[in-house]
Amino acid sequence: ELNTLVLNVGKSFENYEPTPAGRLIQTFVVDKLSNWYIRLNKKRFWGCGMTDDKLSAYQTLYTCLDTLSRLIAPVAPFYSDRLFLDLNSVTKRDKAESVHLADYPKVEIDENGNCPYIDPELEMAMNVAMQVTSMVLSLRKKVKIPVIQALQKISIPATDNEMRQRIEQMASVILSETNVKEIEFMDSNAGVLVKKVKCNFRTMGKKFGKLMKSVNNAVMALSQEEISRLEKDGTLPLVVESQDITIEAADVEIISEDIPGWTIAQEGKLTVALDIEITPELKAEGLARLVIKRIQALRKTSGFEITDRVNVVLEKKPEFEKVLTSFGEHIASQVLANSITLADDV
Repeated sequence: ELNTLVLNVGKSFENYEPTPAGRLIQTFVVDKLSNWYIRLNKKRFWGCGMTDDKLSAYQTLYTCLDTLSRLIAPVAPFYSDRLFLDLNSVTKRDKAESVHLADYPKVEIDENGNCPYIDPELEMAMNVAMQVTSMVLSLRKKVKIPVIQALQKISIPATDNEMRQRIEQMASVILSETNVKEIEFMDSNAGVLVKKVKCNFRTMGKKFGKLMKSVNNAVMALSQEEISRLEKDGTLPLVVESQDITIEAADVEIISEDIPGWTIAQEGKLTVALDIEITPELKAEGLARLVIKRIQALRKTSGFEITDRVNVVLEKKPEFEKVLTSFGEHIASQVLANSITLADDV
């Protein structure tokens, strides 16, 4: 992603187009670096000791910030210099006294015109992971189920083989970020998702004129199988008033309806269904995560060091008894507890 950014920003500046360059940098910093990479790797950043894995995470972040300080120099001269000098004052990696005297980032291009450090397929797979994660988190917010509460399943209609492969490749990332147990791909004709189609009268009215009312009735009556074909192929041939017409996906809106126990989101060709049924097992797991979160907060406010071990006492309640039976060892390992006990008065 960073090398792709350097390549595209360089092209924009070479064409004297600073606005697209600035937007590319903004998208990278906000969406890719801050809201994704740093959030995804917070456990690596806060891990105990300076392990190779933790060092790699910090070095990657440093490389991104150092490169960004150079990229933004033409459009943000003062801030870029401050960022460059702050970074370089620690590492002393560059002898330049200012970012404006340092080398501007370049992408290594081989004899075939390709960059060995750019993997378009990996970038597309990660972008799909970001999209699915964002959709699932939006669904959680919609039904007011916090991320700390585990859920069982994400279901995605398998209408696109490339999309499916990319989601499978990034499944572990998606599940970790959304706190869901599994992703399943289902046949779009399985009947789990119910879709309907709405016509865009502004664009379709110009195409079909007096036929528009009949076209709308035909579109409203489309079967789930026909809707799936429209999504997959982008077009759907129909016969309306003895005339052959073609419905284009770009001219209609395909909407997925929520069904009991599920909530559904759709962006373009991607549809995501989230199973929002919370079983007793899932509820217990969610409570365990909440207990860990509260204990960690107490450790911090009480001034304990990261490596200090503690003894934990919880109020004696039936739900806590069940949680300790199933997740006691996990809770203890996460909060470095020598013991976890229940008491009537806490």
